[in-house]
Amino acid sequence: QVKLVESGGALVQPGGSLRLSCAFSGSSFSNYAMGWYRQAPGKQREFVAIITRDGATDYAHSVKGRFTISRDNAKNTIYLQMNSLKSEDTAVYYCKAAFYAATYWGQGTQVTVSS
Repeated sequence: QVKLVESGGALVQPGGSLRLSCAFSGSSFSNYAMGWYRQAPGKQREFVAIITRDGATDYAHSVKGRFTISRDNAKNTIYLQMNSLKSEDTAVYYCKAAFYAATYWGQGTQVTVSS
């Protein structure tokens, strides 16, 4: 069964940077589109970024130009490089894997942006 494990969340000051990782196991990683979502307290989970099996990327407007999603098929891992962090980026960040109708989620990692 597919398993996703996020890591890298932390407390960081506004303007700082952080890199999240999501380790994938249990199936053929290269077949999956992968994405990052986030959920702030009291809000619905929202899309952050996606990378297709071919490496195409897309971002939410709120993070475009500040966040970069990437994948390493040799390591079965995706990353989210987050720069110029703002307080409104504070949330639990979740990794998602998708292959046709099958979708899987990780348990999330907390990112807190505060001085």
